[in-house]
Amino acid sequence: MLDDTLLDDQIRLADADTGGWLRAAARAGAQVRSTAEAAAEAGVERIFSERPRAVVLVTRPGHAVAVAGVVLALLGPGCPVPVVVSDEVPPWVGALDVVLAHTEDPGDRVLAESVDRAVRRGARTLLTAPDSGPIAAAAAGRAVLLPSRIDVPPGFSFHRALAAWIIVLNSLSLLKVDVDLIADELDREAERDHPMHESFVNPAKSLALRVADRTPLLWGLDDVATSAGVHGANVLAAFAGVACDVAGYPQALTRPVLHRRAVQGTSGADLFADPDDEPGSGLVRVLLLAVRQGPVADAVRQAAEDALPGADVLEPAVEVAGGDAVSAALLALRFELAALYLGLAAGTLGGNPY
Repeated sequence: MLDDTLLDDQIRLADADTGGWLRAAARAGAQVRSTAEAAAEAGVERIFSERPRAVVLVTRPGHAVAVAGVVLALLGPGCPVPVVVSDEVPPWVGALDVVLAHTEDPGDRVLAESVDRAVRRGARTLLTAPDSGPIAAAAAGRAVLLPSRIDVPPGFSFHRALAAWIIVLNSLSLLKVDVDLIADELDREAERDHPMHESFVNPAKSLALRVADRTPLLWGLDDVATSAGVHGANVLAAFAGVACDVAGYPQALTRPVLHRRAVQGTSGADLFADPDDEPGSGLVRVLLLAVRQGPVADAVRQAAEDALPGADVLEPAVEVAGGDAVSAALLALRFELAALYLGLAAGTLGGNPY
């Protein structure tokens, strides 16, 4: 059962947060800065100065899948070089290519073999991973390895990986993103979501309460937002045990039964309905996620809001400036903190708050 009173009781909240998870999430900005410092010391700008034949994003289990989705969406269809997303380095990789990888598992032997294959064939390779184990051994002296410089528990590496990959893509002139601005806005988001702020003024606590006892439908109004929604679904499952649906809104339209339930749930018509009246008709919460601005995004948003007038819209661009990458990073952090607050209040995470 959800104990929503815990969210506004700092003492009980601190007692429940036995793993220091809220503090770990709040250090996202610090992780971005430390990653930028490590990249500068490793000479990333020099090593990755020439445009490659192809960029390979290696998506091992964990945050790499969501990070790759965000990066791919930021690059967009106009990217001048092919971008390949794979769970291991393809056999054709060579000296003209760039490989980016991320993991929190130092013993991932598939990734270790992939890194070894990439560097033996001369591909410029960067990975964010622990500095011990088979992966570190495969990278030693041949790839750029950026281990974490900030002490956080497992599960809080999304922003570190995102920052590292963006830094490389900046160096390759494939993206132009202000990484320092990302770090600054993440710090501001962490302050807005601080445990001392009550639920009605704390965006992460408010989001946690909105999805409590509901099945969240994370429907993106653009490709960047949908990719950030993948991370949202991951952390809601990891920290709060909540299962979500994630899709771009055009894809959601191809699911007529679920979309009809979403329309009913946002119209107010079933406000007092018993969810047991119809099999499989549990309550849903529609969250429309928006990052990109422009005519295409506006058209999708208008269609979604017309069909789902009571849906929540999460649109970081109305709160911060700095572009799509900043908004995606902020949205990802808000989901992390909301998932943690929900997990702590529901008792699925942490210790007994009394």
